[in-house]
Amino acid sequence: MTRVPSSPSAPAPAPLPKAELHLHIEGTLEPELAFALARRNGIELPYADEDALRRAYSFADLQSFLNLYYALMAVLRTEDDFADLAHAYLARAKEQGVRHAEIFFDPQAHTARGVPIGTVIDGLARALDGAEEAYGISTRLIMCFLRDESAESALATFEAARPHLHRLTAVGLDSAEVGHPPSKFREVFALAREAGLKCVAHAGEEGPPAYVWEALDILGVDRIDHGVRCMEDEQLVARLVADQVPLTVCPLSNVRLRVIDDLADHPLPAMLDAGLLVTVNSDDPSYFGGYAEDNFRAVRDALGLDQETLRTLARNSFRAAFLDEASRARHLRDVDAHGA
Repeated sequence: MTRVPSSPSAPAPAPLPKAELHLHIEGTLEPELAFALARRNGIELPYADEDALRRAYSFADLQSFLNLYYALMAVLRTEDDFADLAHAYLARAKEQGVRHAEIFFDPQAHTARGVPIGTVIDGLARALDGAEEAYGISTRLIMCFLRDESAESALATFEAARPHLHRLTAVGLDSAEVGHPPSKFREVFALAREAGLKCVAHAGEEGPPAYVWEALDILGVDRIDHGVRCMEDEQLVARLVADQVPLTVCPLSNVRLRVIDDLADHPLPAMLDAGLLVTVNSDDPSYFGGYAEDNFRAVRDALGLDQETLRTLARNSFRAAFLDEASRARHLRDVDAHGA
């Protein structure tokens, strides 16, 4: 992998075609939309205006982010709210070169507020069903379980979602990682696999490499979300390389949540050099300062990545996606042709 000096004064090139595989739809709630939805639903936010809310997007760690993240979800009440949230993301994603998006949502964060799971899924689906025609973006929907809730709550959520499983591609595991190992959710992931769903899980972000092992061996996941701490375990790296298990890394998120102190110190280059199937994603972009292409450009500038390395990351995103082979091949051809 070659590194080149950054050129901040150079004009920004057209975004590489890419897939986004680690994106929480609730984490795309920009302050302007939050206030618009609050007005529509008669909710008073504890901030004077959009700028005051944006200034609150400063976090010491994952938990401090989650506290604000869950509080702002109060504005999401109706199908229209969830559809508008998804449309706003898709419009931004199109500008960022995203051609395929696999979108997480957190039903427990909504059902706990009295919002039925069907309202959430149907609202998101209204936007996603027309995404290819309206935005040129194919989509998949991934239902995540909150790991800081009980295993019983996850099981109840899965049962509530059964009438909607035809709209889902996968289940995932997110929220506060430390103290909540993947093994806690073995039963619900087994049910998901039996139902024919793919499986992914956040692991190795704030939690230790052992959580990545558990996600692989106990939950049977197809991808690891984050996974940056795998680099602390040589045997784990060898396993991930041998099996080409994708890692959906989120660089700007890692810095904002203090997983990495400085983007210039991010292990992304070492992960690529080790042969890991790494992708770059935005996580919760409205909170962390950038969408998919913003993350690509940030690692280009901070880590001195050359264009071919960025192209590798774009190829990896389609290789790791839950796509049919014809679609995957078409997207890979588009990456190879970009800028040629």
